Amino acid sequence: MLSAVARARPRTAVVAVPVFRSFATETVSSTSNSAAPPPIKPPSKQPRTRLYPAPRPAKSHRHQALPQLPPTFGRNQLLPVADSTRALLESIVAEFEAPIRYAFAYGSGVFEQDSYGTSSKPGSEGGPMIDFMFAVTHADHWHSINMSQHPGHYPLHARLFGSSFVSKVEEVIPGVWFNTFVPMKGVRIKYGVTTVDNLCSDLLNWKTLYLAGRMHKPIRIIKDDPRVRLTQQVNLVSAVRAALLTLPAEFSEMQLFSRIAAISYEGDPRMHLPAENHNKVANIVRKQSPQFKELYHRLVVGLPGVHWPVHSSSIQQDITPSARAAHLRKLPSNLLSGVERSYAAHFTKTADEIAYWSKLAGDEGLPKVMHEGMSQIVRYPATIQSLKGIVTAGPVKSVRYSVEKVRKWWQGRQGPSSS
Repeated sequence: MLSAVARARPRTAVVAVPVFRSFATETVSSTSNSAAPPPIKPPSKQPRTRLYPAPRPAKSHRHQALPQLPPTFGRNQLLPVADSTRALLESIVAEFEAPIRYAFAYGSGVFEQDSYGTSSKPGSEGGPMIDFMFAVTHADHWHSINMSQHPGHYPLHARLFGSSFVSKVEEVIPGVWFNTFVPMKGVRIKYGVTTVDNLCSDLLNWKTLYLAGRMHKPIRIIKDDPRVRLTQQVNLVSAVRAALLTLPAEFSEMQLFSRIAAISYEGDPRMHLPAENHNKVANIVRKQSPQFKELYHRLVVGLPGVHWPVHSSSIQQDITPSARAAHLRKLPSNLLSGVERSYAAHFTKTADEIAYWSKLAGDEGLPKVMHEGMSQIVRYPATIQSLKGIVTAGPVKSVRYSVEKVRKWWQGRQGPSSS
């Protein structure tokens, strides 16, 4: 009987571990008072052959979790908002079934700006849209779930081509997909989707400054992530260093905030077209100076050579070449490489790095080089994202969005009093 079964077994069954073969041919005594069988000896170690491949250890493909951050780390990032605003923002994010690792709300729909009167309710007609940014792990998977839950958030062509098309368009620099003019919870919202990897890369290296620049300004974190909080703290310090290198020995806190807020608009083509309020930076800083101070004061006073008393609006910094070189060397890699290229024809990098960086930091033209470097980083991604808006929003919403931008630009031309 056993031999018949063996003949019927497929040839692929030859690859069997010896211990299972021994179990299949073992005879068992029917005597009721027989002693317990001796323990089975482990099979002898077989040479590694095609018939007896060595077992491979299991490997975990999960990302290693970051160690727990101290409770007070990055507390400057946790900016308060009104309870009603907080409840609204959290309820909107809770509506999404697709997994979001990190989410924040930003812009005039969250923090007040001069460009909108007190009667303009955020999210209402005539008021600012509420802007969100979602960082996810896998964009294709996220859009697949979200497109099934909220198909109306996407234009018709995106629904026809599916989530793989959306994720491919999202990957195009600067790595964001936007859904705009979305009605939720009785308000209008705009939300961008990116990956955590893309977000953290921009925060650390200023790859495009598209995301990092938005996070230089006050944001309201709705879903937190330790990796993003860590890299965001680096991003904020980088913004301070870049601003200090363009400021004199003594300046006001409003000058510092304006310099930081303007980084993401350096080179943005919309600032030179009737597509953006030209007073945007001033409008942001005038109304949000308390949030800027909460965000940056602890970071500024932690840098060597900078003096900023907590109850003072005046800041002093050491502008000697050695002090400025300490800031210059620690700029994000993309900006730093641009600065080095600008000076390549005038200064040769030698083995004495301290002298080299001190020469660059002591040059009177460094602030101009910094401005040009940041403009070069921002210009191309901002232009591409503006063109991507036609694809991500569709023609109807694109025209509607452009009309609102032109309206803001016109308000900016009327001066601060009417904008």
